[in-house]
Amino acid sequence: MKIDRLLSIVILLLKKNRIQAKELADLYEVSIRTIYRDIEAISLAGIPVVTYQGANGGIGLMDGYRLDRSVLTDGDVKDIVMGLQSLSSSLGGPNVTRLLDKFESIIPDSGKAKFSVNTTQFIVDHSGWGNQSAQESKLVKVKEALSQSRTIAFTYRNAQGAVTARKVEPHTLVLKGQQWFVYAYCLDKEQFRLFKLSRMSDPVVTESAFTRRDLSYEKLPWNEERLAAVKTVQPFTLQFNHKSRHLAEDWFGVEALTEQEEGMYTVSVPFPEDAWMYGFILSLGPDVIVKEPAHLREKIRDMALRIASNYGESPIENLEKHSI
Repeated sequence: MKIDRLLSIVILLLKKNRIQAKELADLYEVSIRTIYRDIEAISLAGIPVVTYQGANGGIGLMDGYRLDRSVLTDGDVKDIVMGLQSLSSSLGGPNVTRLLDKFESIIPDSGKAKFSVNTTQFIVDHSGWGNQSAQESKLVKVKEALSQSRTIAFTYRNAQGAVTARKVEPHTLVLKGQQWFVYAYCLDKEQFRLFKLSRMSDPVVTESAFTRRDLSYEKLPWNEERLAAVKTVQPFTLQFNHKSRHLAEDWFGVEALTEQEEGMYTVSVPFPEDAWMYGFILSLGPDVIVKEPAHLREKIRDMALRIASNYGESPIENLEKHSI
């Protein structure tokens, strides 16, 4: 869009002393004549563009010019930039980078050093450890489908291991618990579902366009659906000792712990009983015990024994035995 190009040119001129018209034409893939028309439009908007003649000539802004930011305090700009930096660590992309450039360009040279210190005192890094190329590729596809309001098709493996082909209308990308999800209307199930990116494979943006459905984000719908499911299940009770107390505090908060005896604590939490919940309990390690209900104690015990048997003298035979 022209307005995007005009704003981008202004930001570029703020960062550089001067630039050739041909460079701008090549950068935005338009003609030099179009660039000069853009410069004229920028001048008419009250931004002092100067054209320099000669061998080192080009297009620039009047010395000392800065975008007016009277509506934003230094603290406002700092908070916005820190939020953008956090978004950049997880979502990335040229749009976020351009936004960072826009805000950093309105800081006077005399204040840039202090601004840099202020915006690096607190960093939220949502990116995972290791190679994230597979997830980044999926994010690109989903963002493309979102921006174009097109359906996306993919193969999905749920927590129980069932594999299905899905076609959905993506509405919202959700970063929750350091994991990316897509909140989308599933055309197969005819209802909204939350899909985990790591369980999606071979996503394809289709040619089918869709109209966004009315959604209220005042109360995040995926949280509401989860809470509704939790209300239908009975809570389970976990026992933590002094070695694992920090895990209880990390996951459930200090106030959720009930001290039973010295060095022993319990936490009662409602969760739908599914594969995720079994894996979560096992991930807490040997210093955490399921106290109630009895059937869950037996389930976790059986799973722990199966895991232990895989590390016996013949793990391959054990795996084959349990898969029969």
